[in-house]
Formats: sequence, structure tokens, C-alpha cells
Amino acid sequence: MTYSEKEIMEYIEEEDAKFIRLAFRDAYGIQKNISVMPSEIHKAFKDGIMINAKSIRGFEGCGDEILYLKPDPDTLCVLPWRPDSGRVLRMFCDVCTADGTPFEADTRYILKKAVKAAEEAGIEFRFGSEMEFYLFKTDDENNPTKIPYDEAGYMDIAPLDRGENIRREICLTIEEMGLTPERSHHERGPGQNEIDFHYGSPLKAADQMTTFKMVVATVADRNGLYADFSPMPISDKPGNGYHINIFAKDKDGNDVVKYVAAGILDKIRDITIFLNPTDSSYNRFGTGTAPTKVNWSNVAGSELMHINDKEKQPRAELRSPDALSNPYLAYALLIYAGLYGIEKKLALPEEMDSDTAYLPKSRKEAIKFAETSDFIKSILPKAVVDKYL
Repeated sequence: MTYSEKEIMEYIEEEDAKFIRLAFRDAYGIQKNISVMPSEIHKAFKDGIMINAKSIRGFEGCGDEILYLKPDPDTLCVLPWRPDSGRVLRMFCDVCTADGTPFEADTRYILKKAVKAAEEAGIEFRFGSEMEFYLFKTDDENNPTKIPYDEAGYMDIAPLDRGENIRREICLTIEEMGLTPERSHHERGPGQNEIDFHYGSPLKAADQMTTFKMVVATVADRNGLYADFSPMPISDKPGNGYHINIFAKDKDGNDVVKYVAAGILDKIRDITIFLNPTDSSYNRFGTGTAPTKVNWSNVAGSELMHINDKEKQPRAELRSPDALSNPYLAYALLIYAGLYGIEKKLALPEEMDSDTAYLPKSRKEAIKFAETSDFIKSILPKAVVDKYL
């Protein structure tokens, strides 16, 4: 739903809001924000709110000392954990230069460009997500430990599963913020949890993931716990994955998921550094059900991609990304790779081919693939590429 500035101001008054958080992301997708008073909202919509660009990762080489945040009114929501009196609202923002031009290294803008490219090609993409995280106990000074909140296993129930109430609180909080979780359960590792989301448009899905991680961290902290999204929180236990479900159809409503999947498999090694940005990302590959090969299957297992064309809505599930990736970059790269597969009408390789290529085995190897990739150079601005490489 699109709101006008007048409607936003009326909402602020009705909700007795005293602070508005203007949120944006650095190059790694880490949420940042600045709080303004209601009296500043007109200025925010008209000219933007200034930020110091040189202090934001990925923005350092932009050439502009000052950048401006312009809020997206469609992302307005109340932060439910703040006081009812003097409430706090949040809006995601686009980052602009002084003349109002979108800042090229703003990853939300990069995703918007990818969506536009897909629209021009007559293709609609939608993304769903399955994100895992561990809950750890904290010490007397509220510092995180490596002691899991429980010792439960896959889909166990209470009392073994002590995270049940935490997941419920997370889901209810997210619903209050206008998002729709699909299902939740205990995962394989001790203290490990998963919450899945229905598919949505790329921008909404990326905004949703940013909100989700903030809510999980906040709810965990309120319960005296620490939420860990890192790829390998415990070295000998299952890692945290960020499985991305991809839906795609052309302007006539025809399913093009297999072309998209073939394009992603073709470009996956070029884009892996952006889907798996840390050293520990590569320690996860090959553990539990995390993939190692560039392969696919119709049966969910340890393959890189699971393609299910027997459902009412055919989808491809990419299983290599982890939750430290930037969802705006991830979705943008998957869209461009999918468009490449559609344009070239690429056929899928043999299912579970034993002679297939391997995913990069280290961050250093992933960087080498990206460094020599014309595909990456044609899509991402130098400032973002340099930050990752």
C-alpha cells in the first residue's frame, strides 16, 4: 500500500509517535539507522536526512562526504517492543546524493535496478526464505556464551525444545509489523531454530529479512539470550543456512524456473563471495546437509539446488547462502543470473552429475572467481565489489 506524506503525518499523530527511525544498510546488509523527531519528516521526504557517508562500510569511496536518506513510506511500521506512549516508528530509506540521484552503492537501489531489468524482460521474480539461527545463553553481564539454550534436535517439542516460546514471540512480533511468517521449528543443532517466510516481491522479501534479523536479535535479548546467525556458531554442529526459494514466470504466466535455475548454476561460483561473505561461510560447506558441488536434484538433500516442479507453484531452492549475506545483493544477483539463463535458454545439467564443478572451498577462492567475472563487473558498482574483494 502506498502512503502519502499527509497520511504518514496523520498516522504519526494517531499513534502518538515521538521518534521515527530512518533505516538503511551498509554494503554487507547490516542495518543502520538514525532517529528523527516527527517535525523532521517533511524535510526527510523533501530533501532527505544527512548522514556521514565516510563512516559507512561500502560508502567510503563514494566521493561524497554527505549522503541523504529518503524514506520509503510503504515500509512504515511500529516497533512493537517500544512504549505504547511515545511510540517509535520505522521506515526503510533509499540513499541519495545531494541532487536526489540514487546512490549507486546503496544495495537497495541495486536490487531495484535488477527488478526493473526483470520487468523490462517481462519476467516476474518472487522470493521466499528459510533462515536458521542459534540461541545461546548469556552470562551475568549479558555477554553471549557458547552454551546453547537447549539440547533439542530436529523438530523436537517442549520441554526438550526450549525455544518454542521464543519463536512464538518472534512470529507474533513480526506479524504486528505487517510481515507474514509461514512456519517455525527447532533445527538439528542444540539451540538451533528456523523460521520460514512466504514468498514475496524481491524488494519486500529483502526488507522482510532485514526486519526479521532485527526482531530475532531484539526478542532474544529481551529474554536474556543471544541470537547467532553466523554460518558455524559451533564448529562440530550443523551450520546456519539461508535457503532462498525462487519463483519466476513470464508475462504470459508461463513458469521459467528451470531456465532461472540453469542461469544461477552457471553463475553461482562468480557470485558466491556475495552469498557467503566470511571465512566461516566456507567452513559450513560440506557439513550436515550444506552443499559442496554445483549440482541440483528433485529430491531435497545436500545438493546446491533443489528444484520442485511438482508443486502448484514450481520453485527452485538455493541452499548455499548463509545469513551473513546481504539479501538485497543476493536477490539482485540471483535475478540477473536468472535473466541470463532465460535469455540464453540454458538447459539444466544432468541431475546430481558426479563430474560437476565444486563451490569455492575458501573465501580466497571465491574472491578469485568474482575478480575475473565480467558478469559481476557488469552488474555491481566498483565500491561494492572492492569492499567484498
